[in-house]
Amino acid sequence: MRFPTLKYDLTASLVVFLVALPLCVGVAVASGVPAELGLITGIVGGLVTGLLPGSSLQVSGPAAGLTVLVAETVQRFGLPALGLVVAATGLLQLLLGALRWGRWFRAISVAVVEGMLAGIGLVIIAGQLYAMAGRPAPASGTGKLLGLPGLLAQLVSSPTARTSFVIGAGTIAVILLWQRLPAKVRVVPGALVAVLLATGAAWLLGSPVKKVEVEGLLDAIQPPGTGLLDHLTPALIVTIVAFTLVASAESLFSAAAVDRLHDGPRTDYDKELMAQGAGNALCGALGALPLTAVIVRSAANVQAGARTKASRVLHGLWLLLFAALLPAALAVIPVAALAGVLVHAGFKLLPFKQLGPLWREHRSEALVLTATAVAIVTVNMFEGVLIGLGLSILKTAWETSRLHVETEERTDRLVRVRLTGTATFLRLPKLLDTLEALPADRVVELDLTGIRHLDHACQSALTTWAERHNAHAPEAVRLIPAPAGPA
Repeated sequence: MRFPTLKYDLTASLVVFLVALPLCVGVAVASGVPAELGLITGIVGGLVTGLLPGSSLQVSGPAAGLTVLVAETVQRFGLPALGLVVAATGLLQLLLGALRWGRWFRAISVAVVEGMLAGIGLVIIAGQLYAMAGRPAPASGTGKLLGLPGLLAQLVSSPTARTSFVIGAGTIAVILLWQRLPAKVRVVPGALVAVLLATGAAWLLGSPVKKVEVEGLLDAIQPPGTGLLDHLTPALIVTIVAFTLVASAESLFSAAAVDRLHDGPRTDYDKELMAQGAGNALCGALGALPLTAVIVRSAANVQAGARTKASRVLHGLWLLLFAALLPAALAVIPVAALAGVLVHAGFKLLPFKQLGPLWREHRSEALVLTATAVAIVTVNMFEGVLIGLGLSILKTAWETSRLHVETEERTDRLVRVRLTGTATFLRLPKLLDTLEALPADRVVELDLTGIRHLDHACQSALTTWAERHNAHAPEAVRLIPAPAGPA
């Protein structure tokens, strides 16, 4: 039996494994859960989601984009509730995929998604700066930002904090410098090299910097108990909806991006959503982190020459072997090094390149992006996304509700007012200002034939204005028949 693509997929799987390993551990530590739970999610993303149909080359696992939401959930409801939330998210994704709702997630405004990722990136960066110094971070996004001057003071006064921060900053520097080396060298991921060098530096310095705490793979598994169902509060349901929205949107937008990187089969969005759901249902049953498709790992998979889904399945196998055979290796890794990896990942979520052109060409989209990011930092993840979606809908409604009001003096006593476009409540101030400025003794010929849509608010306002104007003289308003009213 011949496997013509195996050598390509095997090589790609090793590259993805090396990219995924520090990220799986780093995302878990940043989320406030045992490091092994990040590895479990990566394993499920490879061995389970990787086997299912949907997208052939994108890779799933724990993502930096969900770090903020997971940390908020663990702080608010406790670690045992995380499994319930993730399992419910998976079941909801399975249902949405079965109902063929996967394609609708692509209808989310790109500005909202970019704003969501930017807000998450800012919170990750602010929070992980504290971890780089070995200090606990404030709970809220605003608190993290406002506490940075105090963190700087601690770095000046505490040698231990300063050493820890230097290790984290060195990790970031190695990652950035690694990107400038020849392609043959960059086959080994920069994040892995940086973590290894930081671990060696911490050992040589002998400084008491904080290390990753290891519990063991089986000991870290915490299946959700049935008693948690008694605590299924509205707040927990809102959290489940938030996980579903963010995880699904990130996965399907990642699929769209990965499709542009290769010429193979295109993604079936409904099947991909169900694959993500199956993975999250199992992750929840194991009490692990939620999984999403991750563009960093997926791009590495494509660029390393992967041909089939075998590469992502094998990467899950390598993670399983590492977690089973070498768990003690995690205990020597400085937390500051992993924090440095995540600070770099957070910066990659910020849309530096997109924001300038977006401001010049679509200023309202840039404002929605910025407002979404600010709302996530100042309020929280779910409400920030809802604010962004609401602003995007209002922006679209405003832009599509274009009404042109043209006034023409026909005779000394006759004025013709022609309306063209879409008459909605958003344009009522402009419309009423024009009509109410007309002299009361004039006959007004109101031509509505150019109206494509007349909503109830405008129809009622026009009727009220016509009745008032007709009170000065019989038939002072002549209506030229319009299309049917509100649809």
